[in-house]
Amino acid sequence: MRLRVRFAKVGKIRFTSHRDVNRIWERALRRAGVPVAYSQGFTPRPRIAFGLALPTGYESDAEYLDIDLDDTEGASVTLAALPQTLTGATPTGMTVLAVARIDRAEPSLQQSVTSCTWGIDVGGIDAATVSAAATRALAADEIVVTRERKGRMVTDDIRPQLVSLDVSEPTADGVRLTAELGTQPRAVRPAELLAAFDPSPCELRVRRLHQWIRVESERREPLEAPLSATGRAVPAALAMNAKDHRDDRPTGRRCESLPPGQLASRKIRQIQPQFIGS
Repeated sequence: MRLRVRFAKVGKIRFTSHRDVNRIWERALRRAGVPVAYSQGFTPRPRIAFGLALPTGYESDAEYLDIDLDDTEGASVTLAALPQTLTGATPTGMTVLAVARIDRAEPSLQQSVTSCTWGIDVGGIDAATVSAAATRALAADEIVVTRERKGRMVTDDIRPQLVSLDVSEPTADGVRLTAELGTQPRAVRPAELLAAFDPSPCELRVRRLHQWIRVESERREPLEAPLSATGRAVPAALAMNAKDHRDDRPTGRRCESLPPGQLASRKIRQIQPQFIGS
């Protein structure tokens, strides 16, 4: 039997790496008494598989992992109680939103997720300026970025992976963007998109809202979560809150409070964007 788990990762735990989250889940499953299947060989490992890695420092309403259960004990697992049990076994800020059985023949999350929707709070820029920059990005024929990959610099056009971009609403510290970015053949990060803006805004906080897969011609989430009264897939207490912004980014950048209209001209390290044919 295989289970798919959807969980949120918000608050201070956003500064834990993807590898640390893997270790957290291995311990949480043991603590919750979930009969996880193990691989064979000299060093057996729990058979769990994560979806796309979440960049360190980003929050999420839509993280996923698949868990293979032991064939002899898996049938005794009560799905209805698992979200609460697993949430109690994980650190503060990680909340299990849904658990469901899936067919083992389904493709992996890494293969099936085609795009992600992001909520991006930016500062050092006013709404009108960021709206104009977003419009130019959508109108561009190419958005070329040069970035480091496996120790060497490569050039990519990320425009085909910019599915949609909207200036959603003003916040206490700046402006909130909603962007859907493709993940195939390589995922585009929100920081790479912002670095391609002209002028480039200062990234305050980023939250992954959805991951999308395609089943035949239909786009859907790998596992839907019940919505709270606020319409979000997480409890209201975990909702994105402008008062909880932090200026301590794992990249070492800081977002100073700039007067309205004063633009932040920071660029992401090792990303050199330019527009062609806009």
